[in-house]
This record gives sequence, C-alpha cells and structure tokens, in this order.
Amino acid sequence: MEKRRVAVTGVGLITPCGTGTEKSWENIKNGISGIDLIKKLDVSRFETKIAGEVHDFDPLEFFDKKELRRIDTFIQYAIAATQFAIEQANIEFDEELKDRTGVIIGVGLGGLDIIEKNKLILEEKGPKRISPFFIPMLIGNEAAANVSIRWGFKGPNFCVTTACASGAHSIGEAFKIIQRGAADVIIAGGAESVITPLSISGFNSMKALSRRNDEPQKASRPFDKDRDGFVMGEGAGLIILEDMDFAKKRGAKILAEIVGYGLCCEAYHIAAPAPDGVGMAMSMELALKDAGIQPENIDYINAHGTSTELNDKYETAAIKKVFGDYAYKLKVSSTKSMTGHLLGAAGGIEAGISVLAIRDNVIPPTINYENPDPECDLNYVPNKMIEQKLNYVMSNSFGFGGQNATLIFKRYEE
Repeated sequence: MEKRRVAVTGVGLITPCGTGTEKSWENIKNGISGIDLIKKLDVSRFETKIAGEVHDFDPLEFFDKKELRRIDTFIQYAIAATQFAIEQANIEFDEELKDRTGVIIGVGLGGLDIIEKNKLILEEKGPKRISPFFIPMLIGNEAAANVSIRWGFKGPNFCVTTACASGAHSIGEAFKIIQRGAADVIIAGGAESVITPLSISGFNSMKALSRRNDEPQKASRPFDKDRDGFVMGEGAGLIILEDMDFAKKRGAKILAEIVGYGLCCEAYHIAAPAPDGVGMAMSMELALKDAGIQPENIDYINAHGTSTELNDKYETAAIKKVFGDYAYKLKVSSTKSMTGHLLGAAGGIEAGISVLAIRDNVIPPTINYENPDPECDLNYVPNKMIEQKLNYVMSNSFGFGGQNATLIFKRYEE
C-alpha cells in the first residue's frame, strides 16, 4: 500500500520567548532570549536561580476559574497551544472529522508541581485535604486527554514520555499513524511546566544546570566553549499534521511536509550520551533513510544543542559522521539558546520552529556564541539569523536513557 503524504498546517507555540506562535517566533528568529531570574519561586537556597519562565500567559483568556482548579499548568499550556495551532490551520471539525482526529502530546515529568504541593498538604493538613483532582492533574496523559475532551477528538490518543525526546517522538508517531491511514488529522508535540524546587534541586545534583545567575540571558550558550549546563524552560509546542489529500481538498495553507522520522536507543547510560554521538548519528541516518533523501539535501539542522559539555560535543561529532565534509556547509543552530530546554516540550517547540523556518526562509541563530569550542567547529549561525531558502530541515531531540528522535520537514511542493 502506498504511504500517504503528511502535511503540516498549523503551529502552536507557548515559550519563554512569548505566548502565541508568531510572538515566540519573532523573538526567536531575532535572537531575543526568554531566560531570566526565576520569579515564581523563592530561589535563595538554590545554586541555580535562572530559568525560561512563561511570563505573558494569562490562563483566564482560555479557562474559567473553575477549570483552572482542575488542570495543571502543563495541561493549560497544551490546550492553549492547540488553540493557536487550530487557528493557524483554519480547520473546522465536524463530527465525522472528530472521529478521525487524534492527539499525541509528549510530557517529560508531568505535574511535578502539583505533587510537591500536595505532599506538603498531606504532611501539614492530612490525607482528607488532598484534592480529588490531584491524580488527573499530575499524570502526563491528561494533556492529550484534556485537548481531546475540549474539542471532541476521538481518534488515536496517547502520551509519549521519553524525556527530552518526548515531543519529537509524539510528532514522529503521529506522522506514521496518518501515513498508514489510521487518522486524517493529529495534533502532536509536547508540553511541560516543571520549574519547581524539586526539579531544580534534582538537576543541580546531577550538575546539569547552568549556574550563570549573574547573566541570565547569556546562560544558555550551546556549542560555546564557556557553556556550563542547560537552562530549564517551560511551555508547549504543538503542530497539526494532516493527510495531504485531505489538507488540499479543504484548501488548507500547507506550511511544510513531514517526510522523515528516525528513532533509536543508545543502550548505553541512564543520562549521558554515548561517546562520539554514535546513537545520535544513528537517529539522523534513520530519518534520512525514511525520507528517501541524501545528507546533502538537508539545508539546516535545528540541533538538540542543550548547552551541556557532552551533548554539544557529541552532537557535533554525530553530524560530522552522518554528513561528512558537507557538515561544514550545513547551517546548524540551537534555539535553546533563547528558549532554554523545555524537556518534554522541546521536540514539539523545535519542530514548530523548523516548520516556520521553512515557511519564512529564515534560519534562527544560536545566541551567546562568543568563544568557539575547538571540538564544536560547525556553522552554528552565531548570534544573528540568516535568510536562506530552505528545502529540507532536520530537527534533533535526544533524551536521557539514550532515547533519540530525528524529524525531517520539507518545503511543500505539489
């Protein structure tokens, strides 16, 4: 059976760079950081005092006060980002289409904030004061479930949890479900909101977070020699995938086509990437094979680029392994330099950014690239965006446990 083509028709972004797709994208492509000192917590006890918080999100624009008592922040972000994506796709759902519409939203840690708060309630006030909504607020699948409940989508629905690859895996699986004809439309990506005391403490214990507290906007510096760890972010990134024939029939504006998906496990370590990026390279090679294209077809890679010592070094090595001499002609950038690392939402946001890059023929920069690392010697689009026609864009997402995912998007052609 011939595989169906899959279109991208909508992008919904809520990031530290702004609530709303175009606001986020405008700041990201112009190199404006969303990272600052943490406002929502007292961070005086913590080694890390910075993060990429979403400051301009007003939940009352999307929910009434009763609803807000029942849904955690990551679910709120998922629903709002879905609304932005649907508006951009200009799609209307009748009952027949709702039966053929799915939702797959990746989540890394879910409702960690609600767990921490209810643990304190349990200790201070006793078990009878725990909210009956506690469990539905914390479990990761409730982002996808709540989106489906709100719009009445009855198609394939599940949550992917593969750490920092969750959002990308969600999109890849959605792509394959539509490709084989099991759905016509799927909203896919990731959502996360875990800037909490326990999360900050845990990542600090792993020596994973930047401690550049005196210069928050300069703390996330992927591929730079002076990088000292990632900066946590929050938000959601969702895209609308449609069967190509369905999208064309309804007159949709097609932003891009998704053509490749690679995934693998390094089977190496619970947190560290495999040496020399062998697993990362495998993920990229599988995506290229799935897309049926050569490495030289890729114009731009939106890198995982976390601003950690090992990821950036090994991702660079992996790109060289896959692309050979052509690696030095490629444009590579990490938009985490502006958004921070949104964990389970990262792959969804960066897929959305990749689609918008194709739409606008713009490559967003890697900001804070000031001190080149001899082991990271590719063109990372330092500090300023580049205008360039883009035909194929690759997006990498690599998670703890060695669970890797790579997506490839293509400029739409009849």
